[in-house]
Amino acid sequence: MKHLLLEFEINQSINRYRRYVKLSRKTSWPELVGKNGDDAAVVVENENRNVNAIVLKDGTPVTRDFRCDRVWVWVDDHGIVVRAPMVG
Repeated sequence: MKHLLLEFEINQSINRYRRYVKLSRKTSWPELVGKNGDDAAVVVENENRNVNAIVLKDGTPVTRDFRCDRVWVWVDDHGIVVRAPMVG
């Protein structure tokens, strides 16, 4: 039963993502790697009004659920983006 519930949740997340991608302009920002994290978060939110950009130090534990309205902006100790921010 748990397996079926997990499969259902995964399928729901995939379907939400597909709908989201059709409605959104941008879902990833590889050009922000190497930029200031706070500045990157502003760019993300300006380019996609449907998301909240959250700046986190690389390696910080986070929830593993998929959210089409969330973008993690991973930064190093100096606040520089170390991974391409993307919806999820």
